[in-house]
Amino acid sequence: MNLKRFYTLIAASLLLAAGSHYLLQNEIIKFVMASLSIIILAAWLGKATESVAYYAGDRIGGFLSATFGNAAELIIAFFLLKEGLFDMVKASITGSIIGNMLLVLGLSVLFGGFKYKEQEYNGTLAGHNSSLMVLSVIGLFVPAVFMGGLAEEQINLLSVVIAIILIVAYTLWLLFSMVTHKEFLADIEPNEHEPLWSKGVSVIMMIVATFFVAVVSEWLVHSIESVVDTFGWSDLFVGAFVIAIIGNAAEHSAAVILAMKNRIGGAVEIAIGSSLQIALFVAPTLVLISLLLGTPMNIVFTPYELTAITVGAFIAISISRDGATNWYEGVLLLAVYLILGTAFYIT
Repeated sequence: MNLKRFYTLIAASLLLAAGSHYLLQNEIIKFVMASLSIIILAAWLGKATESVAYYAGDRIGGFLSATFGNAAELIIAFFLLKEGLFDMVKASITGSIIGNMLLVLGLSVLFGGFKYKEQEYNGTLAGHNSSLMVLSVIGLFVPAVFMGGLAEEQINLLSVVIAIILIVAYTLWLLFSMVTHKEFLADIEPNEHEPLWSKGVSVIMMIVATFFVAVVSEWLVHSIESVVDTFGWSDLFVGAFVIAIIGNAAEHSAAVILAMKNRIGGAVEIAIGSSLQIALFVAPTLVLISLLLGTPMNIVFTPYELTAITVGAFIAISISRDGATNWYEGVLLLAVYLILGTAFYIT
């Protein structure tokens, strides 16, 4: 890779996005420039993640990629939360969860499968991921079931309690998977690809790329309402698919790059790990942040959103639990994503 050209492309995308945001009045152009910049920045973050994974292994590398990639989504959701757009926040959470489980994982499995007939990763990790996905569904499903017989204050209290439980469960999972039982969840395949940067530079690159993704994401939020009005899209579709796809650009890039280098373990960790992080940490954290903002947001999702999350978890568990993937399984994941996208679009 010609790093000089790559850095030039990154700088150009940032200048175009900044120029559009501060100098132009056309919100559509602002939205397009910001979206393109995020995609290019995602490629940068993906390369940094690949280098970090070389030094730290797929488990930690994938976790860092998911965490830094979700930073942009958390920031976008925070600005929506401040505006009181709770429905769009929940839709974006839904979109992030199913986007990672279906679109990111689907593209990774598909492109990796084109190059390698079958790719394997740690089956024990796959089993634990499946259990955590079930926990995610339960945590988001229970409030919706019980809300009919509860007052608003009780629903908010239930949401806070569930949010705390999910955060604790996720924190203990990190302790389990990366400290007490890390040897059981180790990578299968050795990393044979040389990194672009040294360990220290790779970490710095990841942090700086994430910072710029967050900045441009904030610009994108300012133009999203005009785009919605122009195209007549619903808040549900925009939150669950448009914002989620752009917000997941970092994960798309990093996961597909790893899968095409036969690092499917890292790709799965990014895709599934990111979905779990959104469901078990980001969504509950937003509930707690809303309390600090003085406008409590409950954790009650609509039947449409719960259906999408449940369906996404079901097919992802079915495909990933055996610890091996092929290109046709990528097709199945993408097919389910398109089905849900069409349903959300016409709703």
